[in-house]
Amino acid sequence: MGRYQRYHQLKKGEHVQLVKHYMPLEDDDDEESRDFVFVCAPSYGFFNKRARPKLFSLLFISLLSCCFILAPHLFSSSSLLYSFVGDNESLLPNVNAPLCASASDGTICCDRSGLRSDVCIMKGDVRTSSASSSVFVYNSGNSNGLINYVSSMVEEDVEEELQHEKIKPYTRKWEASVMDTIDELDLISKRGSAAINHHCDVQHDVPAVFFSTGGYTGNVYHEFNDGLLPLYITSHHLKKKVVFVILEYHNWWIMKYGDIISHLSDYPAIDFTGDKRTHCFPEAIVGLRIHDELKVDPSLMQGNKTIVDFRNILDQAYWPRIHGLIQDEEREAQEKLREKLSLSPSSKTSSEIIRNVEENLLKKPKLVVLSRNGSRAITNENLLVKMAEEIGFRVEVVRPDRTTELAKIYWVLNSSDVMVGVHGAAMTHFLFMKPGSVFIQVIPLGTDWAAETYYGEPARELGLNYISYPVLPRESSLYDKYDKDDPVLRDPTSVNNKGWQYTKAIYLDGQNVRLNLKRFRKRLIRAYGYSINRSAHHQSK
Repeated sequence: MGRYQRYHQLKKGEHVQLVKHYMPLEDDDDEESRDFVFVCAPSYGFFNKRARPKLFSLLFISLLSCCFILAPHLFSSSSLLYSFVGDNESLLPNVNAPLCASASDGTICCDRSGLRSDVCIMKGDVRTSSASSSVFVYNSGNSNGLINYVSSMVEEDVEEELQHEKIKPYTRKWEASVMDTIDELDLISKRGSAAINHHCDVQHDVPAVFFSTGGYTGNVYHEFNDGLLPLYITSHHLKKKVVFVILEYHNWWIMKYGDIISHLSDYPAIDFTGDKRTHCFPEAIVGLRIHDELKVDPSLMQGNKTIVDFRNILDQAYWPRIHGLIQDEEREAQEKLREKLSLSPSSKTSSEIIRNVEENLLKKPKLVVLSRNGSRAITNENLLVKMAEEIGFRVEVVRPDRTTELAKIYWVLNSSDVMVGVHGAAMTHFLFMKPGSVFIQVIPLGTDWAAETYYGEPARELGLNYISYPVLPRESSLYDKYDKDDPVLRDPTSVNNKGWQYTKAIYLDGQNVRLNLKRFRKRLIRAYGYSINRSAHHQSK
């Protein structure tokens, strides 16, 4: 069902689960849903059934837990969840404070306030158990007086679970259909003495981040929006001193994005299911933070990082490979030109001609057309290319697929001045463009909201000059299928409101585009003028 099911359709009123300390509601933008609930009773699985404490003991322990947690705050002037700047200030979370920073060793702290994902922190002696789909943290007994005191009041059991949380580490929490396909992890806290039965095979001295590459992985939009960007958001503050532990691990995913992953972590990624060894860490983050569609919110980032900083990571990842591609491309172009001129490679005349041709080409702004096969294709693409060349562009048509080397796509778009494409997952590649370039998105009928939300707004935040081109009914192939007064043409919103299946069948899978070239030419001329002026400005520096 994908990204068209907007997360604001979620039921309101989600609360923070207070496992060990207090958490701000960071992701919920709905003022009416900001209710605060303190869960002082033991969390799920806090006591093992074998302990079987008496009812009176449980009530006493619950009361004691609440008093222990709330007492330091009841007698202070600050809010339990927020710090007030002034009487007229709205409640704002302290986003600069690390998540669960005050959690004690041997504990699990979960933030379930986000609409899109849950995130849990495990501190202390963290050990994996892929066979049971579990991650354990062992309490040393020195840093958690409350749990030790509670434990002493019930029957002694070395294997007793002190805390037990469940989590699916994927960033589409609100979309039940896809979350049903995601592997679940059990996060369990036990006494330190239980660790003797769970020895380490591999000892790491840096934290781990656990996440899943299941779900919609395979679609380039979701690979960036649901995976790579949240991974950057979650781990950037660790400065590459982190190990990624991946559920639903895919070799092809590692091959495709290995260059990026190597700039987020200094260590090889671990296949959680495939690697049966026990990996031990001093800390673990389970689940990924996500801000919005292809977005990095600087107000929620350490050091006020932005989407531009993420794009700089892409630059660092692909430039070594791009240098080789540039040399190969230049060599091939020169060989083809020499063959065409039928001149000797050593001829002075040949070298001069080649140099003049190259200089003339470089003076022309480069326009890249991201071509689609199947639905939402531009049926008069050849005429579009011809018109763009007449205006003064040098045009390159790219048809990326799952087997296309990402570095090659990156180089083509990184060196372009303008990108043109029809709304769809391939538009995610605008991330590869340099800030200041022009992105023209052709918007088929019925896709206006999605085109703006998923690509238009993020492109502006990256610093691109974004130009939208909503097609008219006559430019859509649907015009030949439906009466001119049919809601499909006249009122696409009403059709979309009927449900995802209508949007997908009619507007995503059921239409192509035939551009009105006279109308589209105005966008190209605007893009051409901007590109020429931008080039002249750079040359004058």
